[in-house]
Amino acid sequence: MKYLVTCVTVASAIALAGCSKKAPESLPPAPTEAPPTTSTPTPTPTGPIPGSEQHFRQAMMGQDVIYFGTDKYDIDSESMAALRKQAQYLMQFPNISATLEGHCDERGTRDYNLALGERRANAAKNYLVSLGVPASRLSTISYGKERPVAMGSNPEAWAKNRRAVTIVMN
Repeated sequence: MKYLVTCVTVASAIALAGCSKKAPESLPPAPTEAPPTTSTPTPTPTGPIPGSEQHFRQAMMGQDVIYFGTDKYDIDSESMAALRKQAQYLMQFPNISATLEGHCDERGTRDYNLALGERRANAAKNYLVSLGVPASRLSTISYGKERPVAMGSNPEAWAKNRRAVTIVMN
């Protein structure tokens, strides 16, 4: 058996030795280095999406709300400045619309405050329209005294609740 294994091993070695490799007529081209790819990373957005409600509030820096005197719905000079800033934003993003909310303080009847809130919202809307914002992009709603931002029965709370708030919608 030992003899058989030796014969097979020797025969295999002779068979392999008989195979010769021929050198190719020409060598393949040397690999070229590809220039390093410098890809500019796509910036990941930080902060609110432009045109969103959060972006609007951030851009307005508190000027998304205007305030009114007791039983008033006229636009004063401070409110005009805030509405001008809102109009600029709305003109910059023509695909968004806005709702103007009218609010009142707790004094007065529910019906009176709903009507006064509507007049406040319409006053703000009309001023934005006069600045070039299409009326078709603006709507109004009155909440009267139903959604106060300041709780309390004092002049400070009442002043904060007599307002019109602009809410942006995509």
